[in-house]
Amino acid sequence: MAPYSLAVEETMRTFSASLREKDRRRYAAVEAAKLGRGGLAYIARLLHLAPRTVRQGLQELRQPPDLPPERCRKKGVAANAR
Repeated sequence: MAPYSLAVEETMRTFSASLREKDRRRYAAVEAAKLGRGGLAYIARLLHLAPRTVRQGLQELRQPPDLPPERCRKKGVAANAR
C-alpha cells in the first residue's frame, strides 16, 4: 500500500514538475526522508526520477551551500511599487 492517496500523489507530481531541477531533487529528498525505509524508491517512482537523483538531493540537504540561495526578487521592488 502506498503511503499517500492517489489525489496526494497527483498533487506531489504536479508540484514537483513545476520546480527547477535542483529544487525538484531536494523536494524529492525531503519526501523520501519523511517516509524512511523504502521512501527513496517510492518517491523516485512517484516523481519519475532516478533513485540516484533522490540520493543526490539527500546529499545536498546534508551539506547546505556556503552561499545564500539566489534571490527570487530584486531588492527594493516592493518599495517602488507604492
